[in-house]
Amino acid sequence: MQTALAVAPELSVAALLTQTESLRTSDHPRFLRLLEMLHQQASGMSAHERWQLRYLDGWEASFRGDYANADTLLRDVIGHSGDAVLVTKASAMLMNDMGSNKRYEEAFELANRLTADLPRTQDKLARFLVLFYVSQQFRRAGQYDLAAVYARDMMQALPPGETSCKPQTMLISVLYENHKLTSSSPELQQGIDACQAAGEPVYSDTIWLVQDSIYLDEGQPDKAIALLNRIAPSIRANPSYYHMQDARVQLAQAYWKLGDDGKANAAALAALAASHPGDIDVTLRDAYEVLYRVAKKRRNASAALNYYEHYAVQNLGHLNDVSARTLAYDVAQQRMLAQKLETEKLSRQNNILRLQQTLARKTIETGRLYIALLLMALASVIFWLLRIKRSQLHFKRQARLDGLTGIFNHQHFISEAQRALHLLERRQGAACLVFIDLDHFKQINDTHGHAIGDALLKHTAGLCKQPLRANDLFGRLGGEEFGILLLGCLHDQGLAIAHCIRAAMEATPLDMDGRAIAFSASIGVASTQSSGFGLQRLCREADGALYKAKRSGRNRVVAHTAHEDPIKHLQPGNADP
Repeated sequence: MQTALAVAPELSVAALLTQTESLRTSDHPRFLRLLEMLHQQASGMSAHERWQLRYLDGWEASFRGDYANADTLLRDVIGHSGDAVLVTKASAMLMNDMGSNKRYEEAFELANRLTADLPRTQDKLARFLVLFYVSQQFRRAGQYDLAAVYARDMMQALPPGETSCKPQTMLISVLYENHKLTSSSPELQQGIDACQAAGEPVYSDTIWLVQDSIYLDEGQPDKAIALLNRIAPSIRANPSYYHMQDARVQLAQAYWKLGDDGKANAAALAALAASHPGDIDVTLRDAYEVLYRVAKKRRNASAALNYYEHYAVQNLGHLNDVSARTLAYDVAQQRMLAQKLETEKLSRQNNILRLQQTLARKTIETGRLYIALLLMALASVIFWLLRIKRSQLHFKRQARLDGLTGIFNHQHFISEAQRALHLLERRQGAACLVFIDLDHFKQINDTHGHAIGDALLKHTAGLCKQPLRANDLFGRLGGEEFGILLLGCLHDQGLAIAHCIRAAMEATPLDMDGRAIAFSASIGVASTQSSGFGLQRLCREADGALYKAKRSGRNRVVAHTAHEDPIKHLQPGNADP
């Protein structure tokens, strides 16, 4: 505290507020000291200065991940400060917090309003912050091209005191998530150089963590660990919740890849211990995956099952979260289109009223022209309403289907399977659940590339459809795993269909430009005759049969029987997790 008092004893409150805001990410410990000093002087501040201080408090609460407190502070600034610049900056921050807190629909609605107001936003720093957080919001929705446009717009209009560090960091994050970066991409070093020159350790850490993720993707865990150890002091000195969680989980993944189970386990447990209660995100999913792999390797079946169940919950939550973000973006776009239509409709109505005043003095022929104009306006409204309805139906369809293969996605397959099993149980029918997992799919991806891998997944979906009936359910469960629910099908019939699918895959390699790429699949089958109509049990026993097929040498069908113990399938063997 004495250091803060010593650095700027002669500064006015207004100048001290400006200096404090400029240090948020470049020197966060000093920012906190100055913030405390400003609170000690709050009684002598003007109303405008107290609102500026309240905005900085809201920013700090958001930085710590305390979104409830940040929401209260930022909404207070937006609703009562009366300062257009502060309102814009607080709105941009609130939009980012809504996205981080999974309030996607509100976030995209606010993003649309902020982008619509950009031409009227004169303050360069406020405009810079809006562009930054809007880019981040569209990145979360998978709108990478749009996010990149806003990131590049930031570079074209840097406010005084800002550098290209932040826009380059955002652009790097967009390019990485869009699979357009490698560890040797020049954008990484350019971004790091810009942020280090600007004295922005928080953003430097963001880029380092992206590079570390790329090292892991490229199978270079030793480089990943070396980099994490090098940047650890900076992450501890500028403790962003997401940076610290990412670093822990990436360390766990790197140690696992190197075969150091103890350190991998410890790092993953540290990430779980530091997480917020009820969190659902991809970082925790990856932590549980490491713990599951370690427990499985150590032959601790009960721990492996426990961690796998948590992993499945996190993975399903992540997939649902991705769908929710995409759907929220689409809904916001549809509402914006509807508002535009309403504005156009009101504009047309005003024009019609003016025409009526003129047409009152004209002949019957002019009256007919007026009627024609009304019909044109009505036809236009009907056209737009039909277009909106068609778009809504399209987005509803997309939310149910897997974007690559065109079959049911995980969430919709599970929902439909539960409904179908419930109806089947009431009719005392039978069904078989079939789990299919492509053998050595990662090796195919690594050898031939992801484009061939995607083509193989679509090819597989086509082969699986051939023996299915109209009422059977078929979905992609994630990665290279598929699920089929054969309705009205006895155990032996389900087993025969599974053998037919496996044989078709073995006999029908993927033809890519004259190259025949052979592949096979391991298949697990569970029947309601032995497992009952509970979907969770059917999934567990079909999965157990699938793992048994993997351990037995792959490229085979294994059916669950009533005497099998599903826990034993979690013992380590040749099967992939």
